Amino acid sequence: MKKILMLVGDFVEDYEVMVPFQMLQMLGYEVHAVCPDKKCGDTIKTAIHDFEGDQTYTEKRGHNFALTYDFDKVNSADYAGLVIPGGRAPEYLRLYPRVLDIIREFDTAQKPIAAICHGPQLLVSAGVINGHTCTCYPAVKPDVVDAGGTWADANATFTNAVTDGNLVTAPAWPAHPEWIAAFVKLLGAKISICRFRLSFRAVSAFPRRTRSFPPLRKACLPAKCASADRPYYGILPDVAPQSPQPPAR
Repeated sequence: MKKILMLVGDFVEDYEVMVPFQMLQMLGYEVHAVCPDKKCGDTIKTAIHDFEGDQTYTEKRGHNFALTYDFDKVNSADYAGLVIPGGRAPEYLRLYPRVLDIIREFDTAQKPIAAICHGPQLLVSAGVINGHTCTCYPAVKPDVVDAGGTWADANATFTNAVTDGNLVTAPAWPAHPEWIAAFVKLLGAKISICRFRLSFRAVSAFPRRTRSFPPLRKACLPAKCASADRPYYGILPDVAPQSPQPPAR
């Protein structure tokens, strides 16, 4: 199982730590969330940043988030990619030399790095943003430009992400779908959905007592959606497949 490292700290943005953590686990990655001076099982506090019509975000107390690995045990060679959420945490995490060294190690190895909102503050302090195009929360724009990065504007809904080389950046948590999709693409993962439509003819091929949809074998499905030894518990593709035969009486 591939591993992903996530650098977090107290008052990291609530959505930006919890949602990517769960999304990556859902895709089968083992996610090690770490914080300096803390160990697996320790917790950090999160902050909820929201957009409520003010000149900047509002901030509220979030949840407690449990760390899943010891910071002192981190070896960047063990990981396929790095995630840096935003919130308040990046402000003080950049004071830890080991945090900046970890980021540089990922960048030197050209491993994917995903940073969102205030997360690029850490990229700036680690000196890896020079020559890259990126986006982040608008208040961090001066830091990016001063560090030699090229600024990319967020769209009106803050839902865009920017990929440049091994870096994937986004302005805030509304961009999670595009940001994580771009990150896992750099990781080499492919996400796809097979769409199916059930036909009456296919259902009626089974006796009434067996219409609880028994597994359909490879002959009924596109090759990419099933294998001969793995039944597909679902419905028929939106094509004209060979109708399954009713079970022997």
